[in-house]
Amino acid sequence: QVQLVESGGGLVQPGGSLTLSCTASGRIDSINDMGWYRQAPGKQRELVAVITSGGTTDYADSVKGRFTISRDNTKNTVSLQMNNLKPEDTAVYYCNQKIRAWFVPTTRDYWGQGTQVTVST
Repeated sequence: QVQLVESGGGLVQPGGSLTLSCTASGRIDSINDMGWYRQAPGKQRELVAVITSGGTTDYADSVKGRFTISRDNTKNTVSLQMNNLKPEDTAVYYCNQKIRAWFVPTTRDYWGQGTQVTVST
């Protein structure tokens, strides 16, 4: 089995920073893309940032220049550094990793449990 565990959410004032992390564990053969999504109340889940196995990154327009995604392949970990946070960044953040597990012929999506990020005074 494969599990993803997230950490790092919390309450921060506008203009502040937070770092989210997500580590995969279990019977992992390989990991392709890693990414972060978020879902605000009453809204659909949206892609925030993604990083390929080769290190290519892409971001939602709303976070470009403020958020940075990175990965540590030796630890099966993806991180999201969030700077200059705004109230509209408030959401539950979910990590996603596209993993091929042992003895499974195809890659599938695995999700973290979600972590709340609240930006408020």
